[in-house]
Amino acid sequence: MKGFKQILTLLSVLVTACTSNENKQSIDSTHHQKAVETITSMSNARAKAFNDGDAAGIARYFSDDAFLMAPETGTLRGKEAVSAYYQSIFDAYETFLESGYEDVVVDGDLAYGRGFARVTLIDKKSGDSLFSTSKYLNILEKRDGKWVTTHDIWNGNEPIE
Repeated sequence: MKGFKQILTLLSVLVTACTSNENKQSIDSTHHQKAVETITSMSNARAKAFNDGDAAGIARYFSDDAFLMAPETGTLRGKEAVSAYYQSIFDAYETFLESGYEDVVVDGDLAYGRGFARVTLIDKKSGDSLFSTSKYLNILEKRDGKWVTTHDIWNGNEPIE
């Protein structure tokens, strides 16, 4: 009888351990999905800010020490530099952007989003328009419980002439 009780106790411990592991996986999956949704929502808010000509609205999603690596320009550093970069575009052009993530990967407090963009710029003085398509990569970090973009890099799909 004593051996039977020991077997039952061992089985109980094993079942509890397996259930605990399944619960942890479920919690991890839910946490991961919530992070992906939050990061995707941030990307959509940045696109809306771009279409609204709101440089500060874009910059608010960047860390204070962020890197912005736009084509044909030097690396910009910091939230203020990000805002100034976009403001220079908005001062000269009406802007239209369609963009989105094709892939978001989260690993703990780090993530990246890989996406596409289609941009139309209409010169405010001449009315001439420019259209480009590009691909981009954002690196994000969760700081103080909030996701922020730490690195943003993109390049065009069209050949440079």
